[in-house]
Amino acid sequence: MLEHLHIKNVALIAESELYFQKGLNILTGETGAGKSMVIDSLHFALGGRVNKDFLRKEANTAIVEALFRTDNPKVAQFLEENGISQEDDGSVLISRIMQNNGKTIARVNGSTVTAGMLRDLSTELLDIYGQHDHQSLLNPSKHILLLDRFCGADLAVQLEDYRQWSRKLKDVRKQLAMLCKDESSLAQRMDILQFQIEEIAQANITIDEEESLLEQKKRLQGMDKLIRHSMQGMKLLYDGEYGSVCDNFGEVIHCLQEAAMLDSSLSDLAERMETTYAQLEDGAREWKRYTEQLEINPEGLEEIEERLQLLYRLKRKYGGSMAAVLDFYEKATEELEFLKNSEEKTMELEKECHQMEKHMQEIAAKMTQIRTNTAKQVQVQVEEALHDMQMVQAKFEISIQPQPQFTSDGVDKVEFLIAANAGADLRPLAKIASGGEMSRVMLALKTVLVDADKIGTFIFDEIDTGVSGKTARKVGEKLHFLAQKRQILCITHLPQIAAMADSHYLIEKKETQGDTTTTVCALNQEASYLEVARLIGGEEITQTALAAAKELCDEKNRISS
Repeated sequence: MLEHLHIKNVALIAESELYFQKGLNILTGETGAGKSMVIDSLHFALGGRVNKDFLRKEANTAIVEALFRTDNPKVAQFLEENGISQEDDGSVLISRIMQNNGKTIARVNGSTVTAGMLRDLSTELLDIYGQHDHQSLLNPSKHILLLDRFCGADLAVQLEDYRQWSRKLKDVRKQLAMLCKDESSLAQRMDILQFQIEEIAQANITIDEEESLLEQKKRLQGMDKLIRHSMQGMKLLYDGEYGSVCDNFGEVIHCLQEAAMLDSSLSDLAERMETTYAQLEDGAREWKRYTEQLEINPEGLEEIEERLQLLYRLKRKYGGSMAAVLDFYEKATEELEFLKNSEEKTMELEKECHQMEKHMQEIAAKMTQIRTNTAKQVQVQVEEALHDMQMVQAKFEISIQPQPQFTSDGVDKVEFLIAANAGADLRPLAKIASGGEMSRVMLALKTVLVDADKIGTFIFDEIDTGVSGKTARKVGEKLHFLAQKRQILCITHLPQIAAMADSHYLIEKKETQGDTTTTVCALNQEASYLEVARLIGGEEITQTALAAAKELCDEKNRISS
């Protein structure tokens, strides 16, 4: 459930703290007071898009924070998959900031997230019904999504299996399409692949060849210096100005050995110096051999340059690195082999396609059965809910018709049909339902849906569109009963609905020193009576209106008992 909402610098709201309770939370206020700002703020916090008017005039940032507490396993899964810390008490703190340049920053439990991630998370935290939800009911393509929510885990398992097979079928069909190209296109493709394969094969490259060639190039380019330094070193070792280094070092060893015969403490040093002398002689001989084979080789340098140019050309054509070139070679070889056996492969893929389609049909049939069984139950429950809300002759049906082609949801076309009056034919919602009827249909669906998923909070904005009088009271009662199972937030202007509040909040617009602000405050029972009386009779609250308000509010206690 939504426990706390903090709003700062949003339109006319300078700053407001709202603490929501379990049950039915009613928000009322005069027209234009800013009731929808609360819902807009929550919509923004959960990743929704807003325009520049969302930010309060002359403010630098707008801030909305929403604290939820939930035991929904899908929320825990979302947090875990995205590396977001989880609280032991199931709390989820969402904060989103909008800067005056239009940029936004969002966090969940302190971890930065994207707006898209917020929208994904929001579907598991709350369900908002507003004007756009009328559009979802009017759009038959959305009806299958609503029905699938009623179907629960049984359908979800089948749907995931179906979509996995759908992805595999798409890959096979792609391969088949490649093989079914006209012969000239196929021949051209094979010629191109053959040329590319031969070009790479003739180069006879290895993955680390370029690095080796660059090292050789560096050596040959510096050959003049390499010879000069090596010859100078040989001269110092064997024919220096003060004699050969090796000979002089030999004399040093002799002197040290003689001294060690007189002082045994020098024996260890003498042994180490003898080892050094042996290493010096060995190194000198090795360097001499190396120096004797050095020669300037312009032809070798030219060959290396040509080889490097070949490698660079292959890299430009086939991927930017030697590893990419070799990878391209392997894939091109596989594709050419695949195309060479096109006739046989086509038959194999067609057979595989047929088997996959047959398997998907079997899964789709199971999905259809689950949807059909669920639809029968939902139809009865929705009709009962509609009858409770003064649509006593209404008939509701969920039509499930087969489609000729696979879709991402199976082969079912789902559409909600309604007959609002006795004797009327069942027709699509979009063609028959009024605004008031549409609101009651949506509320009926939500009432049934409450047992089908783990969403803890339902929000209704404009649920009272097109209803009044006795119907409004029935809608209020339905919200009251729904609030026994889920937290409900409802914005309304009808006293029959407001009277059902477990918690009542008043939204007011005030002008102070030329500045207009919107405030939200929680009402106690007496203040709630007055606000319901205002909704009944207008600004001037009469004793008659107040008595009627108390009677409406007491009605909630009677239906609860």
